[in-house]
Amino acid sequence: MEIIISFIDQILQTLGLEGSTIAIVRHTSMVIVAFLLAWLSGVFCRRIIVPLVIKLTSKTNTEWDSVMFDRQVLRTAANIVPAIVMWELLPKVFFLYPFVEETLTRLTAVYICINTTRLVLQLVDRLRFLDKRTGSSTSQYFKSFLGILKIIVLFITVIIVVSILFDKNPMTLLAGLGATSAVLMLVFKDTIEGLVAGIRLTSNEMVHVGDWITVPNTPVDGNVVDITLTTVKVRQFDNTYTTVSPLTLVNGSFKNWKGMQESGMRQVAKKIYFDARSFKLIDDKMREDLIVRNIVTEEQIKDEDVNIGLFRHYMEDYLRKRKDINSNMMIMVRQLEATQSGIPIELYFFINTTEWLNYEQIVSDVLEHVYASANEFGLQLYQMFPKQ
Repeated sequence: MEIIISFIDQILQTLGLEGSTIAIVRHTSMVIVAFLLAWLSGVFCRRIIVPLVIKLTSKTNTEWDSVMFDRQVLRTAANIVPAIVMWELLPKVFFLYPFVEETLTRLTAVYICINTTRLVLQLVDRLRFLDKRTGSSTSQYFKSFLGILKIIVLFITVIIVVSILFDKNPMTLLAGLGATSAVLMLVFKDTIEGLVAGIRLTSNEMVHVGDWITVPNTPVDGNVVDITLTTVKVRQFDNTYTTVSPLTLVNGSFKNWKGMQESGMRQVAKKIYFDARSFKLIDDKMREDLIVRNIVTEEQIKDEDVNIGLFRHYMEDYLRKRKDINSNMMIMVRQLEATQSGIPIELYFFINTTEWLNYEQIVSDVLEHVYASANEFGLQLYQMFPKQ
């Protein structure tokens, strides 16, 4: 910079300028030169250094360098260079104006600090993409750790920026925060609890990306697409998105359908309410009709004197014969305690599919068969008719 100042002085003397005019023109020229050098350094980094680094990383066999040093990261780093150049030139340009020099130096230092923080946060974000085990507990725990690391980086940045603006020692500010920690914990109580809940959620493998979860008393019913320290993002089956706090999942209860999806089958437990007045002993005419129509066999009907009991065994046999129902799992048709809405008969079985559409179709087929065949046994479904 001394060479440039000497060169400017020679030009001004050649032009014949004298007195205070020389100082004003020289200072203005130095400011222009400083901004020009800073701008040229930024252009040099963006137009030459950034493309060169991208070209070099693309030719390597490793993947981490392409992830860590992509175009966005390099351009953020390039934006810091002009500020560093200006920060070095400010004492030489504004040496006659200490207040201006100090103010601009502090603002430049703040700019460098903020952009450096942006660069660090971008690098931390790219560490997550190096882990290919999507949905694993290790991957989610690593993601939680990166989230905490980003919060620490932001906290340190705030301390440094405040110390620069007020010309204080950062350690002094940290010591002062110790006295106000109780206030900070009260103000950021929800955030701290969310962070702790997020760590518990991922470290205990309570939920993973891709799991189907259902949270009672909330609209959450869909697949988990993202888990952070403060939110769990769920895509509903109508392609809408719902977010829920990890604290809600940890402190409350939710259903994770992962086990069902991995087993390849899904449980069905349906209740059908029958009118108790339609329960009766099987007479000879009903017995003969059922045997002639091949609904039951003569051996099955011998042991049953009540139509509802015969119907229960008939439905169990029907369920076992269906190929889309897993016969190796429990198949049960049982009578439950009587209610004001009739006597419930529960069908309990497992379907050999986890797909929602196939599941609903099979369940509908079974229930429709129940409704249609119940009349053959003289049974009536319970229906509540409005008062006239």
